[in-house]
Amino acid sequence: MTHTVAPGSPFPSDHLSTALADLRLQRPLVQCLTNAVVINFTANALLAAGAAPAMTDIVGESCDFARIADAVLINLGTPTPEQREAMVEAAAACQETGAPWVLDPVAVGSLPIRTQLARDLLQYNPTVVRGNASEVIGLCGGAGGRGTDTTDQPGDALDAARTLLTDHGVQAVAISGEVDLIVGATDHGEVAWHVPHGHRYLTQVTGGGCALGAVIAASLAVQADPVEAAVAGSVLWEVAAERAAARANGPGSFAVELLDQLNSLTPEALASQAAVTCAEVAL
Repeated sequence: MTHTVAPGSPFPSDHLSTALADLRLQRPLVQCLTNAVVINFTANALLAAGAAPAMTDIVGESCDFARIADAVLINLGTPTPEQREAMVEAAAACQETGAPWVLDPVAVGSLPIRTQLARDLLQYNPTVVRGNASEVIGLCGGAGGRGTDTTDQPGDALDAARTLLTDHGVQAVAISGEVDLIVGATDHGEVAWHVPHGHRYLTQVTGGGCALGAVIAASLAVQADPVEAAVAGSVLWEVAAERAAARANGPGSFAVELLDQLNSLTPEALASQAAVTCAEVAL
């Protein structure tokens, strides 16, 4: 997508339907170096959306797999010593091959080992950074949140997102919150796409944010524009969550229903339900 949108413009619905159709058609191979708490849920979410997951995080192997994967997710939720080394290997391989990859800086800012690791990984130029507002702020030197929970709103992280775009070669920053913000550079300057979807059950299910990073990685694999891919992946996840919540009785049934909705959501339904708009980010 050529970035000539004006503030207030809706995200083109046909781009959303095409993104989902391409995902289902191409079935990208997504390597996930992610945390032990969410491995199963993340893999199932990718399968339900139409991608092929590979949870390959062994030192000496992660770099080789990153060279053949269509996209890579690096999630810092439970970074063991071996996994930390494997993450650096995979990120370096992505930089070498040009493969897109997503950095999810879980609990960064409040915990020192993962914070240093996340900042070290920035030298490998992640395509997209996805996290809550406190994590994005923590990645750029802030204090972070309350463990994995944010203490900031998405709008509070705009300055940090700008730093990631201008100083670290990041193409898009996906900030999760009540209304997600996807921040990127356009012909109009820096803009944020507002994604007003999702449901509170996502905060009551383990992996609600972590799996989103994987879905964004899958979208990156089939879309040429990283900002558009981040929006498309976020919209797919959040709209599926809304549809799942409408059929669920609580967080337990929601988690199962979310996988069903990711699988059954059609490109046409996704495009018709999305209500994403663009707002200029003030400099």
